[in-house]
Amino acid sequence: MRIENSFLPVRGVGEKTERRLWREGITHWDAFEESAVGEAQGRRIRAFIEQGRERLAAGDAEFFYEAFPSGSRWRLYENFRPRTCFFDIETTGLDARSSDVTTVSFHRAGETTTLVRGEDLTRGALATELRAADLLVSFNGKRFDVPFLEQSFDLDIDRPHLDLMYACRQLDLTGGLKTIERAVGIERDRPDISGRDAVRLWRAHQRGDEDALDTLVSYNRADTRNLETLLDIVADRLHDDVFVAACDGR
Repeated sequence: MRIENSFLPVRGVGEKTERRLWREGITHWDAFEESAVGEAQGRRIRAFIEQGRERLAAGDAEFFYEAFPSGSRWRLYENFRPRTCFFDIETTGLDARSSDVTTVSFHRAGETTTLVRGEDLTRGALATELRAADLLVSFNGKRFDVPFLEQSFDLDIDRPHLDLMYACRQLDLTGGLKTIERAVGIERDRPDISGRDAVRLWRAHQRGDEDALDTLVSYNRADTRNLETLLDIVADRLHDDVFVAACDGR
């Protein structure tokens, strides 16, 4: 589903009105006629469409992130897919005041970059990776990854951010990332590794075990890459549940 299929950002347009427009064949901005709604609402929708086209041409993800209700922000993904960045962190604990970030992986446009503590994991490197993204995607990153990075590296991560944990809940997919991966049929190449294992691997690396770091990095990168696969599945299912169902009159 694309932003151009949407009317929800317009003041006074709720899900019921949007679904009615879709059922009447107005499934894209190009198909909108002001006569389909009241005069005042028609003017508001037309004004939003004109502004929306300008903001899309400018690549302004922030505009649409603020315009859409939080539960519908997954609709930004298709438009901003080329500059979407999936990210995941590993740490030595759950409290940023007493624990360290050990690895951070970023996955975009088919390429994965991993920053490692003591090597290239710096405030500047993180800021560069984050600035390059129009849309950030994580799993539970709003509650964990982002606050942890902000505390640990004195960052202000003020980017449009889609937390997949909440999008999954809209489909009744609950639990941790790996639980949800199994539920939707995503397989991993290596045996499952837990957050506790990630701490153990980092400690082993500090004692000189090079294989431990390789395993930790591989685990972190797999988490990050799988976020893209999961979002593709989730976005498709939400598209069917929200858009296709309404168009079919369900």
